[in-house]
Amino acid sequence: MLSLSLILICYLLGSIPTAVWTSKVVYGFDIRTQGSGNAGATNTFRVLGKKAGIFVLLFDIMKGVAGTSLAFLPDQIWQAGSVQGMMLLGLATVLGHIYPVFAGFKGGKGVATLLGMVLNIHPMAALICVGVFLGVFILFHYVSVGSMISALVFGSLVMAGFCGPADAATKGLAILLVVLVVFTHRSNIRKLSEGREGKMYLWKRRTA
Repeated sequence: MLSLSLILICYLLGSIPTAVWTSKVVYGFDIRTQGSGNAGATNTFRVLGKKAGIFVLLFDIMKGVAGTSLAFLPDQIWQAGSVQGMMLLGLATVLGHIYPVFAGFKGGKGVATLLGMVLNIHPMAALICVGVFLGVFILFHYVSVGSMISALVFGSLVMAGFCGPADAATKGLAILLVVLVVFTHRSNIRKLSEGREGKMYLWKRRTA
């Protein structure tokens, strides 16, 4: 069945460990051994700096865009270009990013790849989610909090039909994606509760 092949392709696409390969090839070490130990854009910014961070962020976003684009192929499970199809393939891509077969199943938290999926499904919804993320991040300086709240906003938009017709399967996928984002941030939630979560800033803080 075509859908199973596309799901596998999306998982493999998501499994491209951008941060891991960038750190190993360019800098000579595995980024998962430094910083938070996460193989995502946030830790790349912290450990390797802006240039590497921007590259990893954009590449991981494009994984989500590319994966959901395959939903425009006609299939027995979804109508070509449907929200349900894009979310299903987007979920497979995000799972690949979180559990990459090419990096020992230890990847990132899937937020950038999820953003790519949302961008392809509904650009305005993506803009809203980015706006919410930036607002929360600027106020509290926690990437994790901004990411989780943005995921909740996206799930709410899908449930409300803002992103297109939302049947029971589509709503179920939206809930699953939100739960997945919260699950991948469980260590951040624990650190937040203990007051140990690291802050980040859009601009360097000036010192007197």
